[in-house]
Amino acid sequence: MTDSAMDQSVPTAPLMSLTPDGALVGPASMPPDQVLQALQLMLTSRALDELAIKLQRLKRIALYAPVEGQEAAVVGPAMALDPDRDWMVPASREQPAMLRHGLPLANLLAGYMGRSDFAGIPEAVRLLPRQQAIAAQLPHAAGLAWALKLRRERAVVLAFCGDGASSEGDFHEALNLAGVTRVPLVVVLVNNRYAISTPLRKQTAASSLAERARGYGFPGVLVDGNDVFATHAATLAAVERALEGEGPTLVECLTYRMGFHNTSDNPDEYRDRAELELARTLDPVARLRRYSERTGLARADEIARMDSEIRADLNQLYREVSARPGPDPRSIFRHAYSDPPARVREQERAIFGEGSG
Repeated sequence: MTDSAMDQSVPTAPLMSLTPDGALVGPASMPPDQVLQALQLMLTSRALDELAIKLQRLKRIALYAPVEGQEAAVVGPAMALDPDRDWMVPASREQPAMLRHGLPLANLLAGYMGRSDFAGIPEAVRLLPRQQAIAAQLPHAAGLAWALKLRRERAVVLAFCGDGASSEGDFHEALNLAGVTRVPLVVVLVNNRYAISTPLRKQTAASSLAERARGYGFPGVLVDGNDVFATHAATLAAVERALEGEGPTLVECLTYRMGFHNTSDNPDEYRDRAELELARTLDPVARLRRYSERTGLARADEIARMDSEIRADLNQLYREVSARPGPDPRSIFRHAYSDPPARVREQERAIFGEGSG
């Protein structure tokens, strides 16, 4: 379908396949083995959140942004990609997506724990680093997608961002360029209702953020971000569209951040407790657990055992990463340039002596 033939209007109600009690009202977009893989990733994400928050409180890591409440908006889109073909550009809280795309969990943990010499992205993994600066990853994603098009590579770039990113200039510039160049870019906008403490109503008067895509000349889709089937199906359709040369798509996943923005934040200062309690009834992890039990994919005791094994493996991995040394001070001069300029080499020699480099 061409852009001219495609209706770019956005439905007012988000697309949904899976109800909060685990009943299907639309297609299950994944085969059973992928459903179980998605469930495992979501359980891993929840367990990692709990461990990392505990470690931050013990001052063993500096800062952490939990995924709690947003797991379906992260895992569903990630499951729509081919890690051997496609690229992923994360924002700051896409941990389970990064794991699914090939980043080893040990490397992810090492990054949070300051073992930066062990935190690199393996060369074969088509993944950019996490980005803490809001929306700064989006121009890179558009450029990467443009490079794929110029090289005539049949692949897609998927970039994550939040609702706060949609209020930044980088968002507009990246999506406008992507629309003009018709590059194979899928932008997954995880709308968790708050840009740190700024609620969505103070960011936009639009009925949805997906509507913004129309101004850039490509489709926007609004989905229930707590429904892993809906987020997966919408992203998969966008990926297939991009592979056919039809250009970008914006997928807005309407969800809720049940935790804090990061471990320096106190959401009780700016949002109502009743709002959080309502969000807990829509928990995406519980929703997929209920579906798995209803359909016989996994019994409750099997899911409990899976969760227990994930937590045990995570604790063991934490102990292993803890035993690794901190970074070599010289590493501050590495990883930025393949061939450092003279001024950088001079700075390194001034600090570490003539034998450095």
